[in-house]
Amino acid sequence: MPLFKRNPFGHILFLKKMIIRIFGLVSHGRYRKFNNLQIEGSEILRNLPDENVLFISNHQTYFADVAAMFHVFNASLSGRDDTIKNVGYIWHPKLNLYFVAAGETMKSGILPKIFAYAGSVSIDRTWRSDGKDVKRQVKNSDISNIGKAIKDGWVITFPQGTTTPFKPIRRGTAHIIKTCKPIVVPIVIDGFRRSFDKKGLNIKKRNVLQSMVIKEPLDIDYDNESIADIVTKIEYAIEQHPSFLKVLSVKEIEELTKEEKALNKKRKFWS
Repeated sequence: MPLFKRNPFGHILFLKKMIIRIFGLVSHGRYRKFNNLQIEGSEILRNLPDENVLFISNHQTYFADVAAMFHVFNASLSGRDDTIKNVGYIWHPKLNLYFVAAGETMKSGILPKIFAYAGSVSIDRTWRSDGKDVKRQVKNSDISNIGKAIKDGWVITFPQGTTTPFKPIRRGTAHIIKTCKPIVVPIVIDGFRRSFDKKGLNIKKRNVLQSMVIKEPLDIDYDNESIADIVTKIEYAIEQHPSFLKVLSVKEIEELTKEEKALNKKRKFWS
């Protein structure tokens, strides 16, 4: 690989590789030592094409979820089955791997800016900004950049656009699926909210069982299924449809949210 070869977003691939290596080594213990990450379905990843793949997942922290996926994806592509044991796989990471994130989050400090270089496709959220509800138009450049990333490789997105469970699926994800026609792979994660703070940088509790289940690609009729149909399919696939609330009561979710807010007030994050 030429030393200064760049991806479609202008990022130098050698620099991106070094960032992934460093943060991969630093973060590995969070899923193997302090907590135990259980994985299912990693063999599905090895059967996917190198590009035009969209991963949809529920969301529990800002950064720990994505970091775990980087580990699992690269470990699987290196031949490991449902394990991230032996971090040597991070030496040759998949470089056309991206994740969709809010622009304000990725610009909130030096660490997020470094993370962004590792593969962020930053967008302006149309429904929330600086902690307040807003309503604004979708930027065509955001949609174009997500499509560019899908065309180049694998893209991770969190279609609820929030770490709060059972929030509605954003219709923009369904529009992107109909437009770009990617292979759509659902992922369901759990345990990250209990083991990390909201930003996913500080360990909140140790010895938590974290899980990541990678499911078979969705069967989608891109031309004939409606946006509403695809949204419903996503809700069920990532286990965020209201019918799953029987597993976790509304009261439990409210208590969990209050607990997170109280804990996060005690912490100091980067400026």
